Amino acid sequence: MPELPEVEHVRRGLEPWAVGSRIESLRVLDPRILGTTSQRTVDPTAVDRLTASVPGGLVEGACRRGKFMWLPLATGSVFPDSASEVPAGWAVALHLGMSGQVRIHTAADAVHRHTRAVFDMRSADGTPWQMRFVDQRIFGHIGLEPLVTGLGSPRLVAASAARIAPDPFEDGFDAAALARTLKGRRTAIKAALLDQGLVSGIGNIYADEALFAAGVHPAARTDRLRISRIENTLHAAREVMARAIEAGGTSFDELYVNVNGESGYFDRSLGVYGKAGSPCTRCGETVRSSTIAGRTSHWCPTCQKPQRRY
Repeated sequence: MPELPEVEHVRRGLEPWAVGSRIESLRVLDPRILGTTSQRTVDPTAVDRLTASVPGGLVEGACRRGKFMWLPLATGSVFPDSASEVPAGWAVALHLGMSGQVRIHTAADAVHRHTRAVFDMRSADGTPWQMRFVDQRIFGHIGLEPLVTGLGSPRLVAASAARIAPDPFEDGFDAAALARTLKGRRTAIKAALLDQGLVSGIGNIYADEALFAAGVHPAARTDRLRISRIENTLHAAREVMARAIEAGGTSFDELYVNVNGESGYFDRSLGVYGKAGSPCTRCGETVRSSTIAGRTSHWCPTCQKPQRRY
């Protein structure tokens, strides 16, 4: 599943194309892309409402919180050939889910068989282009959502991201305060990193890599860790994800690509994730794996000693 670095890399690739462009039309090729993983039966009228609402929308940003991405629309923007006005404080939400891709194309380009929706766009200089949402497994979704005040900060976010906490790259993220909060909980540090209500954007890959970088065992209980170690782990998560963003994210298969269809290459820099049975890149000890917090976790038994030795 795309995590923060992958979504951020897509956002950066989309931003120069989207900002200042108008949505001329939207074609929904598979109505299921308007639902979510818990809502696969979509009201047929929802497609009509969405395709009638977004034409004329002037994109004024490309935003992200955690793994959620959205394109805010300018207040009162309207396309000359459209009779509907986009309401204030709304955005086009683009959630990648497990295998979603946002791809930039021209109308002449062949349409990928897993394309679920096509936005016909026109840039500020009049250039037509298409934003296509491709999703093999259809765990992602698109929609027109109101902007609301997000959790943990006054920032406006798309409604689908309202219940997730700020991510490590936001101004509203406070690693020291979160470390103090976690110190008061009896939970595995790996579980805490994956809890999107505490800190968003960190998935299984980068949780394992952050813990390896910080030298903390994934099963270590937060109430038994020093606050400084928890805070260091949070900083490590940001540093690891920053490097992943610059590398284009992590691609293990063709399900994650950027807006140009290119794969990321941070998988070449992974220290422990997916390397069970291989020697640790630091000490040579065999990397191990087990299920922690309901997810397969990877760690080095030498570099990340069990908690009884803390």
